[in-house]
Amino acid sequence: MTRRVHEVMTENPVTVERLTSLAEAARVMRDASIGDVLIVDEGRLRGIVTDRDLVIRGMAENRDPADTTVYAICSTGPVTVRPDDGVDQAMDLMRRHALRRLPVQTADGELVGVVTLGDLTVERDPGSALAAIAAAEPDS
Repeated sequence: MTRRVHEVMTENPVTVERLTSLAEAARVMRDASIGDVLIVDEGRLRGIVTDRDLVIRGMAENRDPADTTVYAICSTGPVTVRPDDGVDQAMDLMRRHALRRLPVQTADGELVGVVTLGDLTVERDPGSALAAIAAAEPDS
C-alpha cells in the first residue's frame, strides 16, 4: 500500500508573515533548529525562504537584515502537495523541480505541514547514511 504524505510530513510548519525582517526570520530558524520558514499573508501561503536564501539573496546582496522583508527575497509560488498525495508523487515533484522541501496544503489552502527530502529518505531507506543524518538531532 502506498504511503501518504500526511504519514511522513512534519506537522505544524513554522511560518512568518510576509513583512517579517530577514533578521527575525533568521532568529526563528535558529530557535526552531530549521533551515526554512514558510511565508504567509493573512494565513495563506505566499512563499518560502531558506537559510541559503538569507545568505545568497540577502547578505551577499548587501541588504539590511533589519529592514529587508522575507517577501523581498523569498521564492514565491511554491510547489505544494496535499496530505493525501502519495509519497511517490511528492518524490517525483521534488525530483522534477529540484526541491528539498514541499509545503503541504489541504484542498482549501490550509497549510498543514512540510515534507522534506529528509522525511522521504527516512521513509524510503531508513538504514541509509542520509536517513541517519536526517534523523539526527541538530547541532546547537
